[in-house]
Amino acid sequence: MKPATHPLLGTWQLLRWEIAYGDGRPPTLPYGADATGLILYTADGWMSACIGRAGRPRLASDSVRSAPEAQRLAAFESWFQYAGPYALRERSDGGWEVVHRVTHALNPNFVGTEQVRRVEFDAEGTLTLSASDSMPGSAVARHHRLRWRRAAA
Repeated sequence: MKPATHPLLGTWQLLRWEIAYGDGRPPTLPYGADATGLILYTADGWMSACIGRAGRPRLASDSVRSAPEAQRLAAFESWFQYAGPYALRERSDGGWEVVHRVTHALNPNFVGTEQVRRVEFDAEGTLTLSASDSMPGSAVARHHRLRWRRAAA
């Protein structure tokens, strides 16, 4: 797949973000069953992703800078965003993965990281991006599975 012709190009809307755990605990939905989100892939090699909890309350102030601290914290905790260049690469099993090289993020610790996602499409064209990691401060494995559908104009 060349960046200018691959099937990721365009805008995708989040259907579901689920995390499964290696210790057998029930899966979780980080921003709830009705989370919203977009991921964009451009032909010139850039991506941007944002995910949020549905129904986020408005701030008491029009400016985030003058909103009460508790509201600012709640807004930060209910939103996830990062962007940067991306590259597609073929895996050894013949499948594909996308590497997001993070240059911008709500969480400053993401900047400078590479977020590698396995790429899969089902028969209806639904995109699944998945990755595994460990829970922070723990050896428990977790598997992130994000399902997307192509956005309608």
